Amino acid sequence: MEKKLVKIGEAAKMLGTCVNTLRRWEASGELVPTRKTQGGTRYYSVAELMSVGEIDAPTVCYARVSSHDQKEDLQRQQDMLEAYCAAKGWRTEVIADLGSGMNYRKKGLNKLLEMILKKSIKRLVITHKDRLLRFGAELVFALCEAQSIEIIIIHKGEQPRFEEELAKDVLEIITIFSARLYGSRSHKNKQFLDKLNEAVTELTDENVTGTQN
Repeated sequence: MEKKLVKIGEAAKMLGTCVNTLRRWEASGELVPTRKTQGGTRYYSVAELMSVGEIDAPTVCYARVSSHDQKEDLQRQQDMLEAYCAAKGWRTEVIADLGSGMNYRKKGLNKLLEMILKKSIKRLVITHKDRLLRFGAELVFALCEAQSIEIIIIHKGEQPRFEEELAKDVLEIITIFSARLYGSRSHKNKQFLDKLNEAVTELTDENVTGTQN
């Protein structure tokens, strides 16, 4: 009986990943297409894909920073996660987010939750607990446990610059409520936010000075 084959786009959907990831796995020899035409069209066996999904699902690494000025830190997180998983010999996919730990609508986080609900990953690896979410990470961990997905937190101690990033997250929430209360363009709202920013700056400067001393 002839095997049922699907193109790479459909194969990626079945595994809960993206086309680029499948191409990377092909290059590394981790998952090779069943057939590839002269024009480069890839076809995968549905039976083999189901086997991959059940037995050899990828390890997903999640990295996050709150703001654009932390992009170097985001890259360091990704490098650390990839090196950790490479040492274990795990097939890995990295999801990176740029946004507050209090924002539950980030693109990467939503993709991760979808993969967890589909049980299309074997384990979740993060550098610190608060990289996932500032509050509510336990709910994601509970979903993983319900799906028998392993959770690995590389560093279980306090995240460096914790106070500074927490202050930024709190500032984001207050900014939203202030805009709703006074109107986003009102003079009163601007005055309030200016004073709040000054207070946050003073707080973070004091924390940095205290750490250095």
